[in-house]
Amino acid sequence: MSDSHTTSSTPGTQSFETVAIHAGNTADPLTGAVVPPIYQVSTYKQDGVGGLRGGYEYSRSANPTRTALEENLAALEGGRRGLAFASGLAAEDCLLRALLAPGDHVVIPNDAYGGTFRLFAKVVSRWGVEWSVADTSDPEAVRAAVTDRTKAIWVETPSNPLLGITDIAAVAQIARESGARLVVDNTFASPYLQQPLALGADVVVHSMTKYMGGHSDVVGGALVVDDEALGEELAYHQNAMGAVAGPFDAWLVLRGIKTLAVRMDRHSENATKVTDMLTRHARVTSVLYPGLPEHPGHEIAAKQMKAFGGMVSFRVEGGEEAAVEVCNRARLFTLGESLGGVESLIEHPGRMTHASVAGSALEVPGDLVRLSVGIEAADDLLADLQQALG
Repeated sequence: MSDSHTTSSTPGTQSFETVAIHAGNTADPLTGAVVPPIYQVSTYKQDGVGGLRGGYEYSRSANPTRTALEENLAALEGGRRGLAFASGLAAEDCLLRALLAPGDHVVIPNDAYGGTFRLFAKVVSRWGVEWSVADTSDPEAVRAAVTDRTKAIWVETPSNPLLGITDIAAVAQIARESGARLVVDNTFASPYLQQPLALGADVVVHSMTKYMGGHSDVVGGALVVDDEALGEELAYHQNAMGAVAGPFDAWLVLRGIKTLAVRMDRHSENATKVTDMLTRHARVTSVLYPGLPEHPGHEIAAKQMKAFGGMVSFRVEGGEEAAVEVCNRARLFTLGESLGGVESLIEHPGRMTHASVAGSALEVPGDLVRLSVGIEAADDLLADLQQALG
């Protein structure tokens, strides 16, 4: 893994850190303000019928603050088109309705985020889209799940909450051979640690609520593509369906992205220290983190990621009730859903974020605890986990 990397939108000229701060962040032409304004506006004065200033007419269709964020997103992922939505699931819903029609089939991971599973199982399936589950960490299992009606292969890497790793380039080749689109949920890694488009993905999905925003104060979602025609199709659906990011939300994410690189470095450093402690703790039966050499996806993760991120899951002796008790005993780690903020969070996936997959092929172990390791002092985090484990 290298110490720095560039984006494909700035070939060899600017580092990720520089692009994160400057892409889309043009100084205001009227005042010279170095931060793009929050255009808290719904409609725009036109210079005669059809005479739009800068292409703006109505903020569902486009808003200057959202435009700044979308340009930034595209640059960070090395794509040609970025689209910002009201939530990660709103982005996923738009993507699925743009890509799929009744009778189509999708391959989804056997450890997908519960909200993504619910979208497939309870929503899109009602209008005739079929789906099947595969262990996406095994490219041959993905290949076996593909049918002649498969239009998309859906991947999370690292996955939520089992931290599984998928070889993006290998699955991208399977998608190309089958005529399907490869969709990669890059929420856990962020574009700082991983850039799926460069590895052959067709679409990158983000819950910007997480690491992109980074401060637990905004909800948002994103799609990024490198195909102009697909970008136009998605933009049409974004406008037609209307689940767009509001200007203040777009501004908050844009602000958060400026520190994404330094935050992800610290998240990864702290997570490494946490996993080192957990692997040596007598009450912990297993630790799920791609940075561990014994993790089955470690070599792939090391190849396609800059570092291993801030998400850690572990299993405890004593079963589900013991895992719940660990969550309840934590003090510095806040018991709460979501992830990716500067503060550390702890949760029980089986009863919280992944309750919707109970009884399905995606059901998570009852003794599993998930951590979103924040950027606090590592020693304080270790002390809290030690007392929570008892």
